[in-house]
Amino acid sequence: MKDFVNVIGGGLAGVEAAWQAAEAGAKVRLYEMRPVQQTPAHRTDKLAEIVCSNSLKTDEPGSAPYLLKEELRRGGSMVMEAAAATRVPAGAALSVDRIKFAEFVTERIEKHPNIEIVREEVREIPTGGRGVGVPTILATGPLTSDALTAEIMRFTGDDQLYFYDAIAPIVAADSIDMSIAFKAARYDKGGDDYINCPMNRDQYETFIAEVLAAKSVPLKRFEETHWFESCLPIEEIARRGPETLRFGPMKPKGLRHPKTGEEPYACVQLRQENLMADAYGMVGFQNHLRYGEQARVLRLIPGLENAEFLQYGQIHRNTFINSPKILNETLATKADPHLFFAGQITGVEGYVESVATGWLAGINAVRVLRDQPMITAPPTSAIGALCRYVSNVETKNFQPVNITFGLLEPLPVELRKKHRNKRDRHEVQVELALKDWDEFIGTSGIVALPSGISRMSAEVR
Repeated sequence: MKDFVNVIGGGLAGVEAAWQAAEAGAKVRLYEMRPVQQTPAHRTDKLAEIVCSNSLKTDEPGSAPYLLKEELRRGGSMVMEAAAATRVPAGAALSVDRIKFAEFVTERIEKHPNIEIVREEVREIPTGGRGVGVPTILATGPLTSDALTAEIMRFTGDDQLYFYDAIAPIVAADSIDMSIAFKAARYDKGGDDYINCPMNRDQYETFIAEVLAAKSVPLKRFEETHWFESCLPIEEIARRGPETLRFGPMKPKGLRHPKTGEEPYACVQLRQENLMADAYGMVGFQNHLRYGEQARVLRLIPGLENAEFLQYGQIHRNTFINSPKILNETLATKADPHLFFAGQITGVEGYVESVATGWLAGINAVRVLRDQPMITAPPTSAIGALCRYVSNVETKNFQPVNITFGLLEPLPVELRKKHRNKRDRHEVQVELALKDWDEFIGTSGIVALPSGISRMSAEVR
């Protein structure tokens, strides 16, 4: 048997899968179609290029996103190592310099002796059929090429599933009027990590009216519009009511102006994009307005009257499969144990969620290669919860999800009675999950080296 694994897609899930498989001693062919074939959202040919927000969400202990990150860190995730190395100030959130992050990952992958990067578009699923194929991980993400999407549709026997996603604008730091804007983090978590543009009631109402009146980029006429609820464009949020933005991305809760000590009526937050701190992204301000309309409307925000936009908001179509019909909890397909899916195409939403599925698929691909039983993550873990969701949830209305406590196994009744405060229950839940996770890592033969790199133990090899 040839000792190699195919990984299709050089995004977050693909590079993590390739790294885990290579660290286990397998030869890996990592296929990335850029720059031969570009996507509507990417700008470079770097691996793991982040095209939406630069935030990997909260890293606050006791939260579900923290649990997911901590499981990956303890499992030796290379992508989490890259995030730690390129982190920028963002309060309780883990945010990265997206350029340095992609450079870090690309360099690590290029230098790995077991990984060959193949720059070409894969138009067919490179597997030899049930039981005889080379282990292959499809991690092409939400921007899968049309040709490969058609192949996946044939394999799954389903119509294409999709939703529309949007990207937030980025503003040049020196174009922000700091005589109006102020630096602070919500509830002082992170000090002055964010730039805040405060609004009074009149300014907010004028802004909402202009957002609703602005012209959007038209979507394809023959497609029904599906938005991912956790990443709605600001104009879609505004259509749900005049106060929805003020209770969403523009909520002022936990922010007080340092000069007045008062909480503004509404507030727009900007988060540092890079280590040079010369670019700031507009938090939660993804949109699909025409560029000229964005420039006009967003400059109504106090402090952004003369804003220089380094990137305007954009939309793109995200593809995902009906995973509960297709996948097992190992992320191998039910039809062919040599074929895996990982990343957003499975129906997980979020950078770290994608990394998590790549981590597990990479490990299991090597186990299949060596005729070893595949592993499933503990049911109490965040990774286990995600894999359980994409493989077992009701299929009639399958929708992408982020990690939440709602996906995790609930605490036993006696512990719920003992810890009636929700925050206390969550902390206990995380503590117990990590205890199970550490035991799983040890018994599965996965070890995290001091450098943060993972490899399978000699016993598994």
